[in-house]
Amino acid sequence: MKSRIPVVLLACGSFNPITNMHLRLFEVARDHLHQTAAPQLKLLCGADVLRTFQTPNLWKDAHIQEIVEKFGLVCVSRVGHDPKGYVLDSPILRKYQHNIHLAREPVQNEISATYVRRALSQGQSVKYLLPDPVIAYIRDHGLYTKDSSWQGTGTARGKGKAS
Repeated sequence: MKSRIPVVLLACGSFNPITNMHLRLFEVARDHLHQTAAPQLKLLCGADVLRTFQTPNLWKDAHIQEIVEKFGLVCVSRVGHDPKGYVLDSPILRKYQHNIHLAREPVQNEISATYVRRALSQGQSVKYLLPDPVIAYIRDHGLYTKDSSWQGTGTARGKGKAS
């Protein structure tokens, strides 16, 4: 393997609750960047977040341009998404595609925080989907149960977006 280069990855998203696949994003992105010898600060996202760049009034075009022009991003593939298509469909992303790294997750998995929240609200096990300390925190704080303020609408505790 090539010598390691410094990589700083900044991720956005709800991570609510954080799953092992969220943690995998960092590993896949780091490995991809080390193979392409591209150090720097990059925005890390899954293909589902990249798709939101096309959602009207969610992101400002000026912000998207600043991210991809000045810093770039690493997008990790996700089942059911076409990150290359998202880049080509967006004039801004297409213009700066040289600064967008599309990393393929070799172990495709459909785990999402939305699924985990739903499973928890129905009393189902999420063992091996989440790190044990996250499961303990959720249990200790009574999160995502039928009695909690989260009602299974795709938002966590009535705030934010599903991931």
